[in-house]
Amino acid sequence: MLRILEIIEYYFAHHLIFSAGLLLISGYIFGQLCEKIKLPAITGYILAGIIIGRSGLRLIRAENLEILNVLSEITLSFIAVIIGGEFSFFKLKLYGKKIIVLTLVQMFLTFGLVSAGLLLLRLPVYVSFLLGAIAAATAPAATVVIVEKLKAKGEFVDYLYGIVALDDAGTVILFSLAFALSASMISGVETAFSHSIIHAFLEIFYSLLIGLIGGFIIHYSVAKKRNLNEIKIITLGILFMTTSIAISLKLSPLIANMTVGMILINLSKKNIKILRSLEPLTSPLYAIFFAIAGAELSLEVFKDTSVIVAGGIFIFLRALGKYFGVFLTGTAYKLPNKIRKYLGLSLLPQAGVAIGLVLFVQGSPAIINSSETVQLEISKMINIVLMSVFFNELVGPPLSKLAIMKNLQRRN
Repeated sequence: MLRILEIIEYYFAHHLIFSAGLLLISGYIFGQLCEKIKLPAITGYILAGIIIGRSGLRLIRAENLEILNVLSEITLSFIAVIIGGEFSFFKLKLYGKKIIVLTLVQMFLTFGLVSAGLLLLRLPVYVSFLLGAIAAATAPAATVVIVEKLKAKGEFVDYLYGIVALDDAGTVILFSLAFALSASMISGVETAFSHSIIHAFLEIFYSLLIGLIGGFIIHYSVAKKRNLNEIKIITLGILFMTTSIAISLKLSPLIANMTVGMILINLSKKNIKILRSLEPLTSPLYAIFFAIAGAELSLEVFKDTSVIVAGGIFIFLRALGKYFGVFLTGTAYKLPNKIRKYLGLSLLPQAGVAIGLVLFVQGSPAIINSSETVQLEISKMINIVLMSVFFNELVGPPLSKLAIMKNLQRRN
């Protein structure tokens, strides 16, 4: 066995296509094994990545993972369009106010609990606030994949998609405020909150604008098309450009592509054919997306006892904030018992947005030019987030599946 691994490492591991194939096949095998024990296939994909990635056999080289992250960006664009496609004006009118309040309560409760808990642990104020804001982020990928796999529909899914969509925009604003406060503490220079708020809203506005334009272009380009292959080619081309423009301008590709989906579904119900034309592409993309996520996870974070303690508190208080934020608000709105009891469990997965925010902190001038002590605290903060991502990407999907199964209505 060792000899086989050495041959793979020496002759094949350098090749990008081999890496992609290995991620897909190992993801498929572990996905099937997990489904046999009633776990979502996503858990298997992530485990496969961990085993063959940087924390395991190291058969996937770092440079290949960096290139393959393009596939992750494509997958997230598909996921965002699917979420946006659930935002019909009818549903917004029916659930809009409740979804907004549910989102805000769980977001601020999570921020408050995590920040307070880490302050009690005597972490610096700026670290506690930043981690509190990052804790508010929810990963939409696992949720969408499980919903699609189960072909679930109904009120529960409508609330779930609505919260996941708004949570991304809300987290951008909350994080911008927390970062402005933290940067002023670190540098000793007072940062204008008004500037941070304006910056956050401009990021959301321009992301919405890009998505709006992309949605209209797709709609009018395929309106008279009947050939699904033509629809698929045009849609993919515009989605790729929408995603790349948002990323290049340092905007949110998630918000941009959610807007694309929302525009399409509200311009014409016939546009459901556009979303369905993408379905044959999603399964392999989902498999490689989560396998890449697993391959990038590092077990090194578990070597530091202080990180384990802080990470454990972060994970626990984040879960409390997400769950009880939804439960208490749902109780106040007298939502059905199954929705208020299980909806919060579907918000636990955490990945790309959280990692993106923590990398933004690491690369900001305020941190780069700070003291060695501050940089050590930020390094610890990064490890806490990575530990949370590791845990929530493994535990979150099974809990999401349980919640969705308890509220399952199947599509026709």
